[in-house]
Amino acid sequence: MRQLPVAWRWALAGLIAVIALAVALWPRSRDADTVADNGRQARAGAGVSEQQRLAANLAACPRPAAGATGSGPLAGLTVGCLADGGTVDLAAALAGKPALLNLWAYWCGPCAQELPYLHQFAQRAGNAITVLTVHSDPDEAKAISRLTGLNVKLPGVLDADARVRTAVGAPAVLPISVLLRADGSVAQVVVRAFSGVDDISDTVARELGVAA
Repeated sequence: MRQLPVAWRWALAGLIAVIALAVALWPRSRDADTVADNGRQARAGAGVSEQQRLAANLAACPRPAAGATGSGPLAGLTVGCLADGGTVDLAAALAGKPALLNLWAYWCGPCAQELPYLHQFAQRAGNAITVLTVHSDPDEAKAISRLTGLNVKLPGVLDADARVRTAVGAPAVLPISVLLRADGSVAQVVVRAFSGVDDISDTVARELGVAA
């Protein structure tokens, strides 16, 4: 078989290099980003057994209503659900109702003191507001173990990369509570631990107009 002239071989090699570069730089779609996010969450939860989830008996994560897309700084952000290991489109799931997102971690002492107060507040508030815990650390197994030990059954999500904190512009400290309006906008970022159920209730009433 005759070999291609040297000039042609160089031209062909250059064409292949250009095509490879174009593929590498081609913008990823939002769906591709979502798949990548889901992959990170799945890897983070790989060490959690079904028995651990059942023993924790956490409330199911909120799910989007039909047609809900969500808005505000959390739009498009997907996190893992501690109760079942699935994924949650956070802004869409919270759309239409005020919400309190509590950012915490299993190693945070003030978080452990505050979480039972949040559990009691959620029981008092009923359906008036969504109270969701956001574990801001990759270790899902220790998050579930901590909640089990505290007997806190609130719905919770895993934010392994602290993207919720980044999205709302909160400082790198814990605990933090993010108060969201029904339209997904941020009403207040509370950078401290709540001192009790009445403290939570008063803050929520003042910032969100929800009485509990």
